[in-house]
Amino acid sequence: MRIINEPSAAAIAYGLGRMQGTGGVKTVLIFDFGGGTLDISVIDIDNEIFTVKAMSGDTHLGGEDLNNRMVEHFVQDFLKKHKIDIGSNTRALMRLKTACERAKRMLSSTAQTKFEMDSLHDGIDYYGGITRARFEELNMDIFRMCIEHVEKCLNDAKTDKSQIHDVVLVGGSSRIPKVQQLLMDFFNGKKLCKNINPDEAVAYGAAVQAAILNGDYNQKVQDLVLVDVTPLSLGIKVVGGFMSVVIPRTTTIPSRKERFYTTEYDNQTSAGINVYEGEGELIKDNNLLGRFTLDGIPPAPRLVPDINVTFEIDANCILKVSAQDMATGNKNSITIISDKGGLSKEEIERMVQDATKYKSEDKKQINKIKKEKEEGWVSKEDFERIVQISDKYKSEDKKQMKEIKKENQEGWLSKEEFELMVQDDK
Repeated sequence: MRIINEPSAAAIAYGLGRMQGTGGVKTVLIFDFGGGTLDISVIDIDNEIFTVKAMSGDTHLGGEDLNNRMVEHFVQDFLKKHKIDIGSNTRALMRLKTACERAKRMLSSTAQTKFEMDSLHDGIDYYGGITRARFEELNMDIFRMCIEHVEKCLNDAKTDKSQIHDVVLVGGSSRIPKVQQLLMDFFNGKKLCKNINPDEAVAYGAAVQAAILNGDYNQKVQDLVLVDVTPLSLGIKVVGGFMSVVIPRTTTIPSRKERFYTTEYDNQTSAGINVYEGEGELIKDNNLLGRFTLDGIPPAPRLVPDINVTFEIDANCILKVSAQDMATGNKNSITIISDKGGLSKEEIERMVQDATKYKSEDKKQINKIKKEKEEGWVSKEDFERIVQISDKYKSEDKKQMKEIKKENQEGWLSKEEFELMVQDDK
C-alpha cells in the first residue's frame, strides 16, 4: 500500500502513546542499528503530525559487520594455535559465524563468553573465548561511524543535540552496551529511550500506518499524519556537466516541482534528460538514476524554446520525471523506483561530505564550458551563471599571466612552458 522507511515506522510506534496532550513539539532522534543497515532520522512529533526533518545512515553497515570482525579474529586465533589457515574452509567459517552471532548477543549481558566447536577443521576441536572489552576494541571504528552518522543527521536537520528530547533505540544491534554508552556520551549523558521493543518497533509502526491507509483504525490513530523527506537532492544534467537541482534534499514528500529549460545552440531539435541524485555541483560527483530523450523541438535560435521539466515524487519515494516542449506539447517521461539496496557509505560520503573538495577541481572544467556541447541545453539561469563564472576565471587568469611576466623567481623555464604561457596569454 505504501513504502515508509524504518525510522519513520519506529517513530510512529514510539510516538503513538505520546500524541495526546504533549503540550508542544517533541524532537526525537531514531537510532536504528539492525543486522544489515544503520538508519537514523530526526523527527518532529507535534500531536498527530510526524515530520521527518533529516535522514542519514549506511545501507551496508550493521550487526553482520560486527560478526565478520569476530570471525576474522577467531580465524587468526586458530592459525596462531594450530598453524592452519581455515579461511578457505567455507563450512568451518559458517559454523564460526553462527558461534560469533551467539557470542555477540551474550556479550550484551555478560563481560565475557566462551564456546567450543567439535571438529572445526580436519578433526581439530576449537575452544574460543572473547571478552566484551576485546569485542569493543575489534569494532570501535564501526561504533564511531555510527556516531558520525548521528552527527551528520543532526547537521542536516539544523538541530543541536541539546534540542533532542528523546533518543529512541531500534534494531538488535542497538542493544550493544558500547553503542549505548557512546550515544549517551554524545548526548551529554541523556537517558536513552528503551521502552519500545527494538525488534518489534518497525513492524508495529508499519502496521499502524497500514491500518490508517486501509481505513481500519480507532480514534487514537485516525488523525496521525506522517510527513517524510528526500534524503538527497534530485536534478538533471545541464551543459558543462553541471547538475541543475529541481528538488533539494530534505524536501517534504510527496512533492511536485518544475523548472523551465531552453536550448543551448541554434536549431536544436532534441534534448537528452539525465536524472541524477546527489549534492555535487558537477554530475560526475553524483548518482545517475535514469535518462530519456525529448524529440520534436521546433528549430529556433538558442535560448528561445521553453522546455518544462517536472519532478514528481510520491509518498513511496517513486520519482516521475517528465519534459514537455511548450510550443508543440511534445512530452516524454521516466519513472524511477528507489533501489532497495540504496547507496553505499562511500557513495553517500562522496556526494555530501566531499562536495566542497570538488569545487576546487571544477575550475578547469568551467573554463571549457563555452566550447562544450555535452547536452546541448541549459536553463536560462544556469547559462547566465556559467558565463559569469567562466568570465570571472578568465579575468583572474589574465591578472596571473601579467604577474608571471613581472616575476623572475627562478629565472628559467623550458621551451614547452614558454610556448604554453604565450598561448594562454593570447
